[in-house]
Amino acid sequence: MIRLSVNINKIATLRNARGGSVPDVIKAAIRCQEFGADGITVHPRPDERHITYKDVRELRSVVRKEFNIEGYPEKKFIALVLEVKPEQVTLVPDPPGVLTSNAGWDTISHQNFLRETISLFKNAGIRTSLFLGTDLEKIDAAASTNTDRIELYTEPYAANFNSGPAVAVAPFTRAAIRASELGLGVNAGHDLNLENLRWFAENVPGLMEVSIGHALISDALYMGLENTIQLYQRCLRK
Repeated sequence: MIRLSVNINKIATLRNARGGSVPDVIKAAIRCQEFGADGITVHPRPDERHITYKDVRELRSVVRKEFNIEGYPEKKFIALVLEVKPEQVTLVPDPPGVLTSNAGWDTISHQNFLRETISLFKNAGIRTSLFLGTDLEKIDAAASTNTDRIELYTEPYAANFNSGPAVAVAPFTRAAIRASELGLGVNAGHDLNLENLRWFAENVPGLMEVSIGHALISDALYMGLENTIQLYQRCLRK
């Protein structure tokens, strides 16, 4: 079964646009789980422009399924993750001011840094995942960092899907096969939606989890959160 983790950053973005506590990210996380999500993902950034560090701490007590915290492993982020102890931490190579994640790790040039960082989390019993592209050399290097999983950056797939699904997914199929050969679990995320998710899930062997936020929350504005989560889950069920 491929697990669906709902990224609730966009709910926090809407709250922060007005100030106050509406919409309530804690209530949203509870409802997402009740409506069928297999986990909750958050990506706190240094400027706290959506999910805040306070949110992350408060979410720990209500996320009963898998809690996945994404982010760049600066000292403050590392300390937060070690304090909260989510089931999974996904390390993303975002510079501080970037709008959204737009590239995977260069696991060759950052090998030592990643290995040292990952050891901190693994010693605390937290599963680790590295945000990666489909370059096979970098997937090989990821295995040397001792990460448990990789998360494939799927924006290139989404961008090329309408031009030809088979061509668009091919690099991800190869990447997933290579990761599995190396003993790495495979997650995926970024720009997956109701149009392209099923094809991706059917053609990426060993896929364990997808993290979806922007598209899912946007769809929920029109179709309701419960219905939307169920529609995404149907895309993942073979």
